[in-house]
Amino acid sequence: MKHYDVIIVGAGPAGIFAALELVSANKGIKILLLEKGRDLEERVCPSASGKVSCTACPDCGLLCGWGGAGAYSDGKLTLSKEVGGNLLRYIDEASLEELITYTDGIYVRYGAPAVIFGDDMEKVSALRRRAEENGLTLIPSRIRHIGTDRCPGLLKNIKAELNSKIDIAFSKNVKRIASVNGTVDGVETTDGEIFYGNYVIIAPGREGALWLERQARIMGLSLLKNPVDIGVRVELPASVLEPLTAIVYEPKLVYYSKKFHDKVRTFCVNPYGEIVKEYVKGVWTVNGHSYSDIKTANTNFALLVSTYFTEPFDEPHLYGRYVARLANLLGKGVIIQRLGDLMKGRRSTYARIARGPVKPTLQDAAPGDLSFVLPHRYIVNLLEMLRVMDRIAPGVYSGHTLLYGVEVKFYSRQLKLDSNLEAEIRNLFAVGDGAGVSRGLIQASASGIIAAREILRRI
Repeated sequence: MKHYDVIIVGAGPAGIFAALELVSANKGIKILLLEKGRDLEERVCPSASGKVSCTACPDCGLLCGWGGAGAYSDGKLTLSKEVGGNLLRYIDEASLEELITYTDGIYVRYGAPAVIFGDDMEKVSALRRRAEENGLTLIPSRIRHIGTDRCPGLLKNIKAELNSKIDIAFSKNVKRIASVNGTVDGVETTDGEIFYGNYVIIAPGREGALWLERQARIMGLSLLKNPVDIGVRVELPASVLEPLTAIVYEPKLVYYSKKFHDKVRTFCVNPYGEIVKEYVKGVWTVNGHSYSDIKTANTNFALLVSTYFTEPFDEPHLYGRYVARLANLLGKGVIIQRLGDLMKGRRSTYARIARGPVKPTLQDAAPGDLSFVLPHRYIVNLLEMLRVMDRIAPGVYSGHTLLYGVEVKFYSRQLKLDSNLEAEIRNLFAVGDGAGVSRGLIQASASGIIAAREILRRI
């Protein structure tokens, strides 16, 4: 029988920072961290070399393993309580601001750079006014950018700190969370191992959202509704967005469409970055990265339409996956289309893309027609926002702008949690993107700290 004081499921930012906070108390707590993916050095994506296309690994090396999806993200630390999560539902503003500062300090200690974007408030205010004059809302946020190339080194530093203080087991997929009389008792893995624990922190990440939803239904836990965000990844010359990205690095713009009154927003802006393909449980989607030292000539960003479904439909995940599968069916993976071709109602071709000034950074995307994939409502919303964005960044609504589809953000169904992120089963805590409480590195990490601090109070 293997017994631990605390078991953490998931080695993404939420799980890692929970472990860091627990060991920082020096209480001799026995901790086990279980991760279904591999250690950082073994997280190999076959398509990263550019010589082969995505090979559809069962657990995507870009998303699973030590560091979670954050390990190979562009590493943006959003230092704003309004952006990157829902922790204000659980703690007050002052507490969250203090926690963000504390969490950011840990990142800096392990290797995050000192530079912060968005501190020039005069320029930020001017940009905000300009956006508002054109029907857009700019959500200002201070950002510390680690860079895709620096994230692994930072995570290695953290792992070196934890290696001798906790037990870490890779390639361990948890199939069941056990409880007795309303109190958590441990976990069972798919290979038949049972680990007993007084406390369990589940941090499966966004990739594990469906797993957590299944576990919640098995355990009879309450689930709240979350939206699904569906759209495209936009790629254009970096110079087009330079007037914005030089000030705020990641301009977070929100727009409510005139025709359908739907919320459309920019997300994950990557100045001088590249577009990558991700494989999640049978579906290829797109994402973007940016590096601290390596620069391309392009900037990319997600443009997403948020949809809350009402009765009787209650499966936003399935809807998002269905749309992504349409793109996979038509494009054998990811579709690329020139904005000009979409507006003219025709598919793109390799020849027309090659003649344009924007050179694709994702080489194996197939030219196609996104109007056969995305519902008409989504196409109208996306085109409407691109037109409006062109007013503050001329060149966005160019016929040469490239659109990749589809990008889907599968936000997790939120568990019913208290202010300590404890679920309806005693001593069971749910943190990070997978639990629906965060949508970014800082708030995911901070949520792990919240759960760890409550456990420390009880031990």
